[in-house]
Parts: sequence; structure tokens; C-alpha cells
Amino acid sequence: MAEPGPGPAGGEEEPGPGGKEEAAPAPKKRRLAAGERYVPPPRKLSTGVSFGAAHFAETSYYFEGGLRKVRPYYFDFRTYCKGRWVGRSLLHVFSTEFRAQPLAYYRAAARAGRLRLNEEPVRDLDVVLKNNDFLRNTVHRHEPPVTAQPIQILVEDNEMVVVDKPSSLPVHPCGRFRHNTVIFILGKEHDLKELHTIHRLDRMTSGVLMFAKTAEVSKRIDEQVRERQLEKEYVCRVVGEFPEHEVVCEEPILVVSYKVGVCRVDPKGKPCKTIFQRLSYNGKTSVVKCLPRTGRTHQIRVHLQYLGHPIVNDPIYNMEAWGPDRGKGGKIDKTDEELLKALVEEHRSKQSLDILGILEEDLNSSAENKDCGNSSDCTKSAQADPINENSCPAKDTKDLERNDTAACPLNSDTNLETLEKNKELGSCEIQDGQTGEKSSEEKDPLCVECKITRRDPSPKELVMYLHALRYKGAEFEYCSKMPEWAMEDWEE
Repeated sequence: MAEPGPGPAGGEEEPGPGGKEEAAPAPKKRRLAAGERYVPPPRKLSTGVSFGAAHFAETSYYFEGGLRKVRPYYFDFRTYCKGRWVGRSLLHVFSTEFRAQPLAYYRAAARAGRLRLNEEPVRDLDVVLKNNDFLRNTVHRHEPPVTAQPIQILVEDNEMVVVDKPSSLPVHPCGRFRHNTVIFILGKEHDLKELHTIHRLDRMTSGVLMFAKTAEVSKRIDEQVRERQLEKEYVCRVVGEFPEHEVVCEEPILVVSYKVGVCRVDPKGKPCKTIFQRLSYNGKTSVVKCLPRTGRTHQIRVHLQYLGHPIVNDPIYNMEAWGPDRGKGGKIDKTDEELLKALVEEHRSKQSLDILGILEEDLNSSAENKDCGNSSDCTKSAQADPINENSCPAKDTKDLERNDTAACPLNSDTNLETLEKNKELGSCEIQDGQTGEKSSEEKDPLCVECKITRRDPSPKELVMYLHALRYKGAEFEYCSKMPEWAMEDWEE
């Protein structure tokens, strides 16, 4: 179960690849004894529910500087009370498990009517939680920008939708991304809804991405995936002169951090195999064909790093933080903790933490959930891709949504008066043109993110030279064009 806070993904019950959302509890109440607080029974998930017009209408897109941006909008994080919360006060839960925001924020949010327990406004944060309590927290949500490059539809028929996914777009809602995802863009701009995710690509990876239009088609192809009948071919541009002969790498891979999304070669890791073949060399970098035979997280990227030929612009595996050899041969000379700290510091110095999919405050929250058991991004039993088994790295659900802990006047009466004047919490869509400037309606008095100016990534920063070129099954074969950076005569 996801967490309820505004704090990094604070617990949105985000629909997974199947598009399911958790229904709110039934409003019907029984007669209560004196002083008794009613707790409704939980409602079952509604099967087959998909993203619809209400979801797509939450906000709108605009384009600026080669980026696709989402206007800030109000959103409800919802969750049932976890077992470990029973008997604890709401204030205690916020103070121990949702520390990305100061307690002043939650007090102000309660006064503003943004916290609801069993659909009743929370008047007292000292309320003791009970089993089946349903918590709703309305937050002002900001999404990171992605490339403005359009999603190209390669094939659409009665069974399948196959697209060429641009780099920087997650496949489906996860973490801080909702509208800036392939699923939402296809639904909003192409009226393609209720799609079934067959496989996933890492957010920074481009290329062939398949969706089934029916559960039957999804099941049929998933069986081919499980039987390893699906052939996958990737292309990438790597550092240096890659060997001309075929190279097979079978080093096991271990996840170092789900939060940051980092893996490395380790004897304790999971077995995997990738076949590499050089296609061209321009004197500085090589274009390499990659044939993954297994589907481990970041498999291609980690194996290339191990071989001493990391992807040219890989924001994780081609960084100085790995040491002078950048991880070649598995030589790191750092503990996992030291490695993660060095990676974060390197991106912090470049003001590019957002490229990792994290923010500074994400790093200060509670310990990671290594088994990913509560992450809605890990619930679908689809075949993992060799790049990443989710469309963004699996993370603790408290570490997915962006928030800032910078000081701000959360208890300001002026702020709360301004908030009370804003009656429309359900939508932040602005119809005053396609400019990047925030209008007054897009700003929220309790939202720290509204008070911060962040550096936008350049379109170039949102491209990694790794592309899913071809997927072939028993009854189909889908290919995309070779990306420009993979041409033999291409130069940086």
C-alpha cells in the first residue's frame, strides 16, 4: 500500500500498468455509540477501471524550450491505514514517516481542509488511527519536464499499439510523473485508452514500446516473454573503440539502490546475459548492437560499464563517481553508501539531480524499501525489460513525489486566507495561452515548490544514447528507425 503524504509520492495509490485506482470507502454510516468514531469497511478494487476523461482533465500541457511541461495541479493522495499505524496518532505518523514536510505544513493543510479521514475533514492531528481508516491528502503537484519530441505511433490495429518512445518519458505514472507519461499522452492526445503494458523501457531509453488493446492479447504475448520467445535488439553509442568481434557478458547484477536506481556487477547478483556486436566506430565512440537474453534492471548499461565501454551520456554509469576507471571490470573501491553519495554529489554540483529522477529532499527521507513490496510500480507481473523492470527505478513509495523542506510561512494567516479564497481545488488548468509563466491560479500558498525556481534541463540532457530498435515474437516483428546518433558518420 502506498503512503498518504505529500512527501515523495507520499503515497499516491497510483494506478499501475493496468490502470486500476483504489476506490474511496462507501459513505454509508451505521449508528454510533456516544463518542465512537466510525470507520467504514474497505471497498474492493474495481477491476477494469482505466484512466478516463476526469484524469486527463486534471491539467494541461504546454511547450517551451524544446520541453513538454505540465501545469501544476491539485491531486489527492489516498491510502488505507497501514497495520503499523493502528493505535498511533496521525500527528505521530506524519512526524515519523513523512518527514519531507515539517509538521507545520500538515497543521496548515488540516486547517485548510486538505486532510480528510474517512472523507471527513481532519480537525485534530492527535486523532488515533484505526484499522480500515481511509486517508485523503490534497496536494499541489508539480511534474518534471520531458522532451517535447512527439510519440510516434508505429503500428495500430485491433490488437496492438506500438510506439517509438522518446527518451525522458516514463511509460506509465510513477514517482513524480503522471501526465508526462506515455500512457497519459496516448490517452489525452491520441484517444488510446485502457492499454495493457506488455513490457517497459527505462525513462531515459527510447525506442519500440508495445501495448496490447485487450487482456487476451497481453496474456498471449506475456506467455512468449516468459518462454523467452521474444527477441529484443537494442542499439547504443558507447565510449571508445568497442571490440570488432562478438562480446558476451554474463556477469550477475545486483541492485545497489532502488531509490536512486543504481545497480552494479556483483557475485551475489542475479544471473544475466547480454550479447554485444559492434556496428561502427568513428574514431572516438562506437555504435553497438545489444541482444539481451535476460531482463535485469539496467542490464545493458551495467554490462557495458563493466566492459569499459559505458554509454556516452549515461547519467549513472558513465560518471566520475565510480572512480578513475568508471567501474570497468567491476572495480569501484567504494562502499555502496560512498558510491551513492558520490553520484548524488556529482549531479548536485551540475544541478542535474532531476535527471536521476530524484530531488535533494528525496535523499533525506526514511530508509529504502529494498523488496519493493509496497511500490505500485512493481505490482504488475509483466516481463521486466533489460533496461529497467519499471518505467522508472523502483523506489520506496515515500520517495517518489517531489517536495521541499525549505522554510516558508506555513502558518501565515495571509496564506490560509488566500487558500480559502481558492475554491477550485480540483483543477489548475489555465486557458490563457501557451506561455511558460505561472498565472496566479497556478500558484498555491502552501506549496513550497511554487516558491522555488528550478533550472530546466536542456533537451540534450534528456537524451541517452540507448534505443530499443526491434522486438520480435512468434507472430510479429516491430522495428523503429535508427536514431540519428547511431548513424556511422555521426559526431557529437
